[in-house]
Amino acid sequence: MSQISVNGLTFYYEGSFDNIFEDVSFSIDTDWKLGFIGRNGKGKTTFLNILMGKYAYRGSVSASVRFEYFPYPLTDEQINMSASEFIADIKQGSEEWRVICELSLLGEDADILYRPFSTLSHGERTKVLLAVLFSGDNDFLLIDEPTNHLDSGARETVKEYLASKSGFILVSHDRDLLDYCIDHVLVLNRKSIEVQNGNFSDWWENKQRKDKFAIAENEKHKKEIKKLRQSARRTAEWADKNERTKIGFDPIKENDRCISTRSYIGAKTKKMQSRVKQMQNRIAHEIEEKEGLLSDIERTAELKLTPLEHHKNILVNVRDYSFRYKDAEQPVLNGITFDVKKGDRITLVGQNGCGKSTLIKRILQSAGMDSGLGDFTESGICETASGLIISSVSQDTSFLHGSVWDFCEEKGLDRTMLGALLRQLDLERVQFTKNMEDFSEGQKKKVLIAVSLLTPAHLYIWDEPLNYIDIFSRMQIEKLLNEYQPTLLFVEHDVRFRELVANKALEL
Repeated sequence: MSQISVNGLTFYYEGSFDNIFEDVSFSIDTDWKLGFIGRNGKGKTTFLNILMGKYAYRGSVSASVRFEYFPYPLTDEQINMSASEFIADIKQGSEEWRVICELSLLGEDADILYRPFSTLSHGERTKVLLAVLFSGDNDFLLIDEPTNHLDSGARETVKEYLASKSGFILVSHDRDLLDYCIDHVLVLNRKSIEVQNGNFSDWWENKQRKDKFAIAENEKHKKEIKKLRQSARRTAEWADKNERTKIGFDPIKENDRCISTRSYIGAKTKKMQSRVKQMQNRIAHEIEEKEGLLSDIERTAELKLTPLEHHKNILVNVRDYSFRYKDAEQPVLNGITFDVKKGDRITLVGQNGCGKSTLIKRILQSAGMDSGLGDFTESGICETASGLIISSVSQDTSFLHGSVWDFCEEKGLDRTMLGALLRQLDLERVQFTKNMEDFSEGQKKKVLIAVSLLTPAHLYIWDEPLNYIDIFSRMQIEKLLNEYQPTLLFVEHDVRFRELVANKALEL
């Protein structure tokens, strides 16, 4: 066991208005299973790239281990090769027999190493690259969102596999995965960084307790400051009033007063003014103690939704429906029957490739929306209610370009409302003028979700909306959906989200 020590780390992107990290210091052990938690755009992937030596920075990072990053960046040429041909190129010293041993732990046969990588499913690709990642010695592994786009079965396999390993940083927004796999957390708070023992739920419970205490302390300080200010103002008024009586007096009304009384009044006033000064010092001390108490509080704004009411109860009707892409040997969907009624929140469940996204695209096409399905043949019924308005979120974010305001103008959206909603989803104002191509994937997804929430609709169709979305925003969206209960058809592999949001499940 050794330590990775970070001291005085400061980093910012050229042309950026603010620092990503500023004078950050902490230490972690190399045998930990470390979960890395933070808001989108807070710098999780940036920090991993700093450890990999990709960025120049101020401060120091000392470690006696070699860092390896997942996912490995593959060239177009490598993607068209078999994994066995490029293993040695992406990981120095990796041996094929060790990769095969790791694959067996992931429930895969060695033959997937010899098939073209481009023909493998998302789950198979992830398993191959994880097997390569864990096939070395004396490496500290940096694992960046390994379960995105994986179906439930593949996620369970990866979860069990990572739980059996140690010596890694895991960046993930999947609460179930973090609870199962990690024994420490590294958290990028709003104004600080903390390292804590335990899994995600342990940290979240502690955070809620700390936040509650900080809020109570803040209220206590506010009340004390108010009381001190009132006392200081009252004493200052008395002192001023007393000072004004030093010169001039009525000998009839104040027959016991003489010239020598003036020095007594001056001394009394000075004592009162001294008390005022002491109170002001106490006020300053209370304010100082109050400052920073709420700096790391995660406040999620209350989101709003405006679902429309359709005159029909059944919004989508699918009966004995089969779908086959042109020139495909097998149908993607075969004999599917279900319907979507008002108030349903249906999650589509199944392995990758079972037709979840295809079914969503076909429903969108049936409602007159562009789905990009291409040529296909079908049988059975897949129809939507007349006049149905659908608001959708797709998996793809590659079409986002230019600034948020450019996108807003292109789509004819209300600039003020979109900006306000993105701020509620914790997108910094400075991001609005940047090119969305430079956004993190989580920030791009927030733009798509915000556009969907701004679109009044009878039915919301979301295809893996939470990929890359941070934990706090996931909880925020869960709360919104449970409060407004819109009619929703969605694909999402986050187990907690499905359990909390869906009232029906359709397994394909």
